[in-house]
Amino acid sequence: MNHGNKWALLPFLIFILLFIGSGLLTKDFTAMPLNMAVGIACIAAFVMNRRDGTEKKLEVFLKGAGNKDVMLMVLIFLLAGAFSSVAKEMGAVESTVNLGLTYLPQNFLLVGLFIIGCLISLSMGTSMGTVVALSPIGVGIAEATEISVALTMATVVGGAMFGDNLSVISDTTIAAVRTQGTDMRDKFKVNFWIVLPAAVVTAIIIGFLTAGNSHALKNSYDYSILSIVPYIFVLIAAIIGVDVIKVLLGGIIVSFAIGLINGSLSVLSFVEAASKGIVGMEDIAIIAVLISGLVALIQHAGGIDFLLTFISKKIRSKKGAEFGIASLVSVTDISTANNTIAILMTGPLAKKIADQYEVDPRKSASLLDIFASVWQGFVPYSPQLLAAASVAGISTVSIMFYSFYPILMAICAVGAILIGYPRLKKK
Repeated sequence: MNHGNKWALLPFLIFILLFIGSGLLTKDFTAMPLNMAVGIACIAAFVMNRRDGTEKKLEVFLKGAGNKDVMLMVLIFLLAGAFSSVAKEMGAVESTVNLGLTYLPQNFLLVGLFIIGCLISLSMGTSMGTVVALSPIGVGIAEATEISVALTMATVVGGAMFGDNLSVISDTTIAAVRTQGTDMRDKFKVNFWIVLPAAVVTAIIIGFLTAGNSHALKNSYDYSILSIVPYIFVLIAAIIGVDVIKVLLGGIIVSFAIGLINGSLSVLSFVEAASKGIVGMEDIAIIAVLISGLVALIQHAGGIDFLLTFISKKIRSKKGAEFGIASLVSVTDISTANNTIAILMTGPLAKKIADQYEVDPRKSASLLDIFASVWQGFVPYSPQLLAAASVAGISTVSIMFYSFYPILMAICAVGAILIGYPRLKKK
């Protein structure tokens, strides 16, 4: 049996040290561009393995970077970016937010805000976009009531992580599904029945903590049901099993058609919005390509075999393998504070562990996405908490004390490992 080479993992360590080191030095964990950190790690991987010539290492890197699954993932990223941007330009985001705010019950303002966050993130596929959209509203609710601003910001972040973990156009979902070789619909169904109880209990806790703190929202919020149709179309099409490429293309076409009808889009503004969305996803697409090439080099040098051997010694059963996958992506996300990157980095190894211990790929994809999202919604240096804290003018640590949803999501996921996954039928 090939026990691998532990030194082949050094490029991974360099990547993490670059990210964490720059964050600690500058007190800004976004200071080091991820594409540069990955690029430097790739250079280190090229330099380290001296047994092969440059031509051989380049061949290994390009095969890994240009893998058909990676290229499909990149295409999905770009289409998801185009859809999200066109839908936003057409007014879908504003209408979704305003629809929720219009019907917020006065006695449960924060519960309503949490539900709105869940719906918006589920529709948009981005937790950051949801945090940016709802944080000012959360601050307004806190100022108009006696509710803690830290609690309102934690509520916004919790709702944002709900959809980021579930949305069929989320980059984390795309990465988890593609690396594990399963499909969107199955992964959605598995995740939904795990995170739903966490969301319900979170809403109950928030309702209990804010009982009696009522205040009518001052503004009038205009919305259009027609503008929300693209999100509904994409969600339904994905759940019934339509191919994700067709889902996203259909969503873009529906958004464009509605934009023409309500006058929010012209042909030129549609093209500009789609281009802006694609450009916005180019960075994560390039990072996905570089990481796939990096993983290929590390695997070729024996790093993945070493990790498999090391982890396998700790694993004694299928449940142990599932906990191993959860731990692997958790450590990576805590290190990088980026759930997409964590999934891209650990996905190939998680797939090998899942295959070795016969873990259903729907489970492994679910575990990757859930545990990456758990820490993304909890660690004080995650972009989501930093963005919410910046808007509210408070410390991210104060938000952590009210981060009920990520903690409950982790508890539900652990319970699913121990007692079995709900609604998961054998294929």
